[in-house]
Amino acid sequence: MDESLRAQIETYLSHLNGLIGRGRQLGELLAADPSSVSTMGATRAWQEDCGITINQLSGGSKAHWLARSFSQAFLMRSGDGHAVEGVTPAEIVERLLAVLEQGVASLSQTDNRPVISASSEAPPPHRFDFVRNPELRPVVEQAYLDSRSAFEDREYETALLTSCGILEAIVTDALEHKGLSALIASGAPAEKISDWSFETRLAVAERAGLIRGGCARLPGIARAYREPTGAAGGGGLNTKITEREARQTGQVLHVVMRDLDPGR
Repeated sequence: MDESLRAQIETYLSHLNGLIGRGRQLGELLAADPSSVSTMGATRAWQEDCGITINQLSGGSKAHWLARSFSQAFLMRSGDGHAVEGVTPAEIVERLLAVLEQGVASLSQTDNRPVISASSEAPPPHRFDFVRNPELRPVVEQAYLDSRSAFEDREYETALLTSCGILEAIVTDALEHKGLSALIASGAPAEKISDWSFETRLAVAERAGLIRGGCARLPGIARAYREPTGAAGGGGLNTKITEREARQTGQVLHVVMRDLDPGR
């Protein structure tokens, strides 16, 4: 690879990773206090910096896939599929983080080509490269896209259930990679991992140091997502899923994804 191109890529990667780090911090601050004036101001400044970088990487073209992804991050869909305003700041941060990560993935694949492809089509995402089971990766990647689409369409039950399924799948993958013997030494049940409840898998993963304490924010109805409808003591799906519950579940999923892939 040409040295000038390599230097250009490294510069952009460093800048994108810096924006991603700032965005994650802002996401946590917004989750803790969505009405903070200082956090909102810092978020707007961060969004402007993101826009400048995306514009540079897109060559100033609004038709470029990266520029289109940036614009779409600020939109939500109404019931008839039309774009309307109203996305929360925390959700915009999450969406922009996904756009920045697409930029990092595209730059990382560059080989004597333009810094980011001029094609209007986005490259395939690579959010789940940390998953050890190669057959599981495309499944959770598609589920992730389906979950975000369902949330935008206000199908909160589908969004929450899909996020929970992804969360359980990636945590189970990490547990299986760790190995049952090592997990038992950390106080895990002696039964097969496949026999553990969703709650048990999350608790063991936390005790084993695979994930941190982010799952404490998981809504109760999400924890009971595998319970049969109407099961005693379980939320089942008798209760209507709220936007807040679906969003919070998605936020927990992102936290766990970062735990399982520290290089994100």
